[in-house]
Amino acid sequence: MLRLGPALRSPSQDPLPIECVTLPSRGSTRVARFTRDGSDALEQTLERVCQEVCARIQQIVPSHRLEAILLGGGYGRGEGGVLRTPVGDRPYNDLEYYVCVRGDRFFSRRRWQSQLHDLAAEMTTRAGIDVEFQVVSRDSLCRSRVNMFYYDLIAGHRWIWGDRTLLGACGHLRSARAIPALEATRLLMNRCTGLLLARQKLQRTCLDADDADFIGRNIAKAQLALGDAVLTAFGEYDWSCLERATRLKRLLACRNFPWSNAVGHHHAAGLKFKLHPRRTMAGLRALDERHAEITALAREVWLWLENRRLGQNFRSPREYAFSSVNKCPKTPAWRNCLLNLHAFRSPVFLGNTAHHHPRERLFHALAVLLWCGKGTGERGPANDDVRFLRTCLCTAACDRDGLVEAYVKLWKRFQ
Repeated sequence: MLRLGPALRSPSQDPLPIECVTLPSRGSTRVARFTRDGSDALEQTLERVCQEVCARIQQIVPSHRLEAILLGGGYGRGEGGVLRTPVGDRPYNDLEYYVCVRGDRFFSRRRWQSQLHDLAAEMTTRAGIDVEFQVVSRDSLCRSRVNMFYYDLIAGHRWIWGDRTLLGACGHLRSARAIPALEATRLLMNRCTGLLLARQKLQRTCLDADDADFIGRNIAKAQLALGDAVLTAFGEYDWSCLERATRLKRLLACRNFPWSNAVGHHHAAGLKFKLHPRRTMAGLRALDERHAEITALAREVWLWLENRRLGQNFRSPREYAFSSVNKCPKTPAWRNCLLNLHAFRSPVFLGNTAHHHPRERLFHALAVLLWCGKGTGERGPANDDVRFLRTCLCTAACDRDGLVEAYVKLWKRFQ
């Protein structure tokens, strides 16, 4: 997930006794740690946070409705980031908890998401890193089709509370080869959105420490995502970032892409940052150069991926964005119509794309906002771009800041 805020204060030191066990993540391997090489003090801190979260959730969700509590993300998979500081190792990544609640997921979210949101804000302050909660249910997971989100959760997580056999019927979500190619595009969209927001900060005359950290972090996430997207396109994605690095080296060694060396280099740099993040000390000019380099590479990978996925030959982001080709062709038309009506209310905005998934609008708007215009190698008519973006995003905004704001609002709904 894209983290918008700065690092917060020090974690709570108040332990609460509660059982915390782990789930086998691959074969007989057990995720016994939150990190690969973090200090014992860091591991104990993260354990205390999990214990407190577990106890607090049980105070919110009744016992007859609560099925399980899982920790996903890097820390749930035993590959969480370790921030080295003069006072010891500190956590850096988000803590992503999944609260499995019995019954209808929509009702459960309406009933408890607000209280969990308040708990997340409180625990974020106490833990010193972002804490997030997602309400899910075993039944909905069992019925779900494979996507990257569910694959990562089911294939690698830490079991905090509940019956460890609960997700036995969700084995189909462990198949990485079944992840659709559209998920690779979705991954790039999310990481390139981070680049877009980083560019907004780079337009300022000066940066504070939190801005620089935000930019450096999102550049690193994009570096990792480029290689991960390539792996996904070939059915070689894996929940472990270390295994992905091994697979990517093997894949790129036998493929003659013009960007192979660059993607391999940046993936290695992104992996290094993921496991051992650091608050960037680079200045505005250095960050701007790094951002420009990874943004240009992302453009090439995006076009390659979409041409491969859709069987097209888009030569530029603008040609891709202005094309009427359905970018989410395997999504049900009737469901897309409902999503569009719910998102945009008025049918006036829908035009002849009412049966297309609203995420297509994000793909188009991102391509124009990030890769078209001054300084991006393309100089198309700005007025045409503005009109196109206003239609895409259903907004009256005319300036770049307003258009980016409208994009982010829609992205938060359909990322």
